[in-house]
Order: sequence, then structure tokens, then C-alpha cells
Amino acid sequence: MPTETVYGLAGDARNPESVAAIFAAKGRPAHNPLIVHLDSLDAAEHLANLPEAARVLAQAFWPGALTLVAPLRHGHGLANAVTAGLPTVALRVPAHPLARALLSEFGGPVAAPSANPSGRISPTTAAHVMAGLAGRIAAVLDGGPCPVGVESTILGFEGNEAVLLREGGISAEQIAAVLGQPPRTRTGAKITAPGQMLSHYAPRARVRLNVTTPQHDEIWIGFGPDCRGAALSLSLSGDLDEAAAKLFATLHQADAMGQPIAIAPVPEHGLGAAINDRLRRAAAPRA
Repeated sequence: MPTETVYGLAGDARNPESVAAIFAAKGRPAHNPLIVHLDSLDAAEHLANLPEAARVLAQAFWPGALTLVAPLRHGHGLANAVTAGLPTVALRVPAHPLARALLSEFGGPVAAPSANPSGRISPTTAAHVMAGLAGRIAAVLDGGPCPVGVESTILGFEGNEAVLLREGGISAEQIAAVLGQPPRTRTGAKITAPGQMLSHYAPRARVRLNVTTPQHDEIWIGFGPDCRGAALSLSLSGDLDEAAAKLFATLHQADAMGQPIAIAPVPEHGLGAAINDRLRRAAAPRA
């Protein structure tokens, strides 16, 4: 299923067999919960008890690249594996027109983690999906390249206070503009939402970050006009929106070259925070 962020591996979130098939196709650890995709805020409120801050954010950013984690309602009907045994559920209303059409036609909650082998580079084209999951899935709905290019921002809540669980397509600055204050950064290593594994989004090749002088055997991925000698670039002009949209496709391209990967520094503000989060996890030691 194409979304504006990345392609999702979609299945009926109420059907235990469907959800089990998602975990099996990805090789996803059972303790890593899934995001449930819906067609409206009203549908989300049937599944979870949303605090007021969550409703305000949903009204501001849905449909869009924001996932909200909130306590499950009694009688929610979701398969147990969707939440990995947690008392909360991650909910999103995507903006991609094909995703919205699919959700409307299906008429129920759809679990959809990224459509790639667990821990590997996320897919932003149908070709990426098939390269990773051919033979494990029935079909891919081709909606073209994903325009945002990084996964959704995930927010949890403590009382009515927003807590940033994962950087993503909606920046902390955008959230602060709506709530009047930035979300608090989470503490602790316990997995409470998708996308929190230390090693994630990883190429097969070794990745080195913040590189201004690459080694002779490295594929250098540049950012900005000072990296014109780079083999690949996230954005020659230094545009963070462009860099986010190209991030995973560029990592796929570099990984296919079969050499170590070096990546130029990317600013931490705006979408740069999400880009750097993905890059740090891509470069983290592999289990």
C-alpha cells in the first residue's frame, strides 16, 4: 500500500492470521508493534481514548505523516499482535490518495508497517517493495514514489502532554506551532512504538556518517552544494524536503553498488531531525 511516507505492508488489523502474515513476511520481531491506518479521526476514536492534545494534532495534521499513540478502548477488536501486548495503539490517517481509496473501500482498520524485510532500508517505490519481499507477498499497489519519503512522526501522550516517540515527516517545530510548546523527548529504551529499534533502516553495506572527506572505497552521499564530488546526493541545493523524499531511494541505490557508504552531514532542524534519526539507526551496530 503506497502512502505519502513509505510503502506499507497492509493487512486487516482485526484478523490475527492477516497480522501474523505481516510479521512473517517481514521477519519482524513480535515485540515491535504495528501502526493501524484508518480513514478518519472518527474511526480512530472508536479504537482509542485520544487526549485533547491528540485530537488537536489530528485535526491539524490528518490526513498526513503523523501517528498518535493512545490507550486502547475496551472492545477495540484489534488482533492482539498489532499492539505487541501494549495497552496502547499507534494510529494514523494517511494522505496518499490510493491509501485513502483502499481504506475507504475496505472499511476497517489496516495494519501496515513498512513493506520491507525487518531492519532494512524502507521502500519508497513499488520496485523497492518487490526487491525486498518478492515471493513473500501477493501483490503491490503501485502509487509511484512516496512524496514525503520518511516514516511518520510518532507521538505518545502522558496526560495531555505530547511525547516524541519517533522523528518523522512532521517536524517538532510544526508540532510546537500547534500545541504552543514542543513535544517532550522520550526517556528509556523500552519499545513503546514502531521505529524504535536501535538498528533499523539499514543497508547491507557499512554506513559512516557526517563525512566530509570519504575514503577511496566509499560511496559518498552528499548534501548541499559543497559536496559536488559525491557519487550521489540527497539534495545539491541543501533542501531538506528533497533530501527526505530521496533518502531511502538513495540508500537503496548506494547499497546496490556494493561498497561502504559515507554520508555528508545533514542539519538537525526541521525534517533534518527525521533524516538524521534514520541515518543513525542505519549506521548503528547490527545485531
